[in-house]
Amino acid sequence: MKNIRKFQLGQNGPLVSKLGLGCMRMSSIWGSATPDETESIATIHEALDSGINFLNTGDFYGAGHNEMLIGKAIKGQRDDAFISVKFGAIFHNGQWIGLDLRPIAIKNFINYSLTRLGIETIDLYQPSRMDNSVPVEDIIGTVADLVKEGKVRHIGVSEITSDQLRRANAIHQISALEIGYSLADRQIERDLLPTAKELGIGIVAFANTAEGLLTADLKSPLAKDDYRNHFSRFQCGNLEKNLKKVEVLKQLASDKGYSPTQIAIAWVKEQGDQIMPLVSMSRRSRLPENIAAIDIEFTSEEMNTLNHTFEIGAILGGTYLQR
Repeated sequence: MKNIRKFQLGQNGPLVSKLGLGCMRMSSIWGSATPDETESIATIHEALDSGINFLNTGDFYGAGHNEMLIGKAIKGQRDDAFISVKFGAIFHNGQWIGLDLRPIAIKNFINYSLTRLGIETIDLYQPSRMDNSVPVEDIIGTVADLVKEGKVRHIGVSEITSDQLRRANAIHQISALEIGYSLADRQIERDLLPTAKELGIGIVAFANTAEGLLTADLKSPLAKDDYRNHFSRFQCGNLEKNLKKVEVLKQLASDKGYSPTQIAIAWVKEQGDQIMPLVSMSRRSRLPENIAAIDIEFTSEEMNTLNHTFEIGAILGGTYLQR
């Protein structure tokens, strides 16, 4: 068993692994085929055996399939897993149709999640993003009531503004902020990240490779059926210019003897003791490479090269998909 470094997730929060396992890709999402369930469960088992205890899901991943899969995987190993669940996103026939963060809906969602997961308490429960039609105070207040009932241990948030984060934390201590963060997506450094640090809130950072841009495997133009064509970052013109920036990452990775993906993950990890890279995986074969990224260190010159090359605004276009 590899002893992956642990850190405290938020002020007075729990100890969790410095690398998190995103489970979204283990279920059919937005009409995609369902991955091999046996391999997905084996991936969770190997992750737990390797010291990764943070498992991230959403009650809308695969219309509940993801939670049921995790429930199967952790049976008999509940104490080894820290389970993070997002709620509130509404899908129909694989299409996003909105949010429902009314208190009555949240009280309904939690019970379905507990049943699908086969557990009594969710370790971290968080709205997938904020709905302006429902006050932040009502949303977080409802989850705080679930903490009192013993159905939730810690409260998190995702896709939130700095002002909303302050309002949420004023109602109940927020342990974690789940947000997209990478060399290509550094906008949170302007306001949201400093606010989280000030309030003692941990960062669960997804999309570390910016939907594959930072893997250095992409070529321009993308295939016509590639979902990334919907985002301006990957459209012709922008993609070609962005890939020139990625060449710097590719060369630095080669010089250090790692893959660009590993360097991208390691850079996120190096941005603060309170930050956890959240990496989506559905195959065991990816675990060793991603785990090794947590031990990568940079010289000041290497970090300066990355920060200068990928300064805020250097990568053209957006965006990322939520995990």
